Amino acid sequence: MFICSVRAATLKFFGAVALSLVVLIALFALLEPASVVAGGEVYTEAANYSGIKTEDDRVSFLSRYGWEVSGAPVSEKTFTMPESFDRVLIGYNELQKEQGLDLSKYKKKKVTRYTYEITNYADYEGKVYANLIIYKNKVISADICSADPDGFVHGLKKEK
Repeated sequence: MFICSVRAATLKFFGAVALSLVVLIALFALLEPASVVAGGEVYTEAANYSGIKTEDDRVSFLSRYGWEVSGAPVSEKTFTMPESFDRVLIGYNELQKEQGLDLSKYKKKKVTRYTYEITNYADYEGKVYANLIIYKNKVISADICSADPDGFVHGLKKEK
């Protein structure tokens, strides 16, 4: 004869495990790729930051987010990412993390920043720039900013 007993603590444990699995599945279901509206249709497209080798690739990358630029970059600078981030870089990296990027992985790496002038920024009179920081053909940082000292800086997605 085989006897199996189950205590209340065991039931609570398996209940907690089951609840955790349900929560994880719900989180993965909510974390879909970003929706993009094109011609009235909504489709999903995952952000792809790699494969950026040429100027055409960079311009095409910006156009995927709806930005138009005026020709070649207005600035191109190669530099080494600092080993430790100051207060400004920590704040800037938070902006990057909101876009799925993280500069902290590239400390002490040699990177190149390309700056393009945006030509289709709505409701703003001053100059607006797009900055892309590239490491080994991959965008590791991207932002849209104004040239004014009291201006703005935000991620690649167009502000509503």
